[in-house]
Amino acid sequence: MNGIIIGIVALAILAVILLKCVKVIKQGEVGIVERLGKYKKTIDAGPHLILPFIENVKTVIVKELTMDVPPQNVITKDNVTISIDTVVFYIITDPTKAVYAINDLRRSIQYMAQTTVRNIVGKMELEEILASRDTINSQLRESLDIATDPWGCKVNNVEIKDIVPPRDVKEAMEKLITADRTKRSSILLAEGEKESAIRIAEGQRESKILQADAEKESNIKRAEGVRQSRILEATGEAEAIERIAQAKAKDIEFQYAALRNAGLDDKMVAIKSLETLKEASQGAANKVFIPFDATKTLAGLGSIKEVLK
Repeated sequence: MNGIIIGIVALAILAVILLKCVKVIKQGEVGIVERLGKYKKTIDAGPHLILPFIENVKTVIVKELTMDVPPQNVITKDNVTISIDTVVFYIITDPTKAVYAINDLRRSIQYMAQTTVRNIVGKMELEEILASRDTINSQLRESLDIATDPWGCKVNNVEIKDIVPPRDVKEAMEKLITADRTKRSSILLAEGEKESAIRIAEGQRESKILQADAEKESNIKRAEGVRQSRILEATGEAEAIERIAQAKAKDIEFQYAALRNAGLDDKMVAIKSLETLKEASQGAANKVFIPFDATKTLAGLGSIKEVLK
């Protein structure tokens, strides 16, 4: 009976030893193996055999981690006390340093973040802080990344969750924002009215210019019409005068021919032609056509001047 009990105990001890010999590391973690309290090696995810009671395994998470830094009061450059709440996103790049280079990594990152926030925000005024969150986030990330690098940690991002100013400052800021919005509204309204007046004036000016151009064009066309009418009238009168002159010239030619046919001598014909020419020259026409034969006869007369008188 005692032998059976001893066997069961031995089997139980053996099972415990076997369980101690196998260590399973989860995905996203690594194991730091220590042999008799001294670093031995780093093991990745999966099952591993270790020496029980001699070797110890510490697991380290190598996924990106999030740490919520508790809100803290910070005095700004213009002596305003504000409460800032931040979040830090980091990842362990060297598990060995994360275990042996710092005693408590998370607490150290928290303290470092709080100190860095005080240093950066304390150099800025409240309005600048409220308007420059992205700049503050970038400065915090760079500072924390440099400070935590010896710990085998990399800070990927730092975000300011909330900035809470004192109540009286908050109320003053809200009144200032309301006044600023009212001012902007008034400015926009005035600019709109100004733009509208300018547009109306420009429209009126364009209308007057178009009206003046239309009147000018109308006057030009009216003057052109009058000029064309006068030209046509003058052309008609000239043609009428020319035709009258041509008719009188024909009449002179016929009379000259009749005198010739009547058997008069050249002197008498010339005298009669000149009398007819004188009567024709006193008419409305300013053009008189003299037959070529008559001009030759007139050229031979020495008394043309006396006859014309």
